[in-house]
Amino acid sequence: MRLPRDLGGEELAKQLSKYGYQIVRQMGSHMRLVSMLKNKPHRITVPRHKPLRVGTLDGILREVAKYLEMDKRDLIRDLWGD
Repeated sequence: MRLPRDLGGEELAKQLSKYGYQIVRQMGSHMRLVSMLKNKPHRITVPRHKPLRVGTLDGILREVAKYLEMDKRDLIRDLWGD
């Protein structure tokens, strides 16, 4: 499945909230999200750019999938459907 090409950082933050990620601070054009889903904090930084670069989005999703101990393709499918 292809990554969305028109996704902005705020939209991604909303999507990641289903995995417990919450915005804890914002500095300039970047948001800091933290999830405690696995009983240890996982912090990621998401740019508020629209659209996010594909490589940036891929890197963020790779880190989230690693934290959640799931395949990145399954994460993408869960976030944006088939």
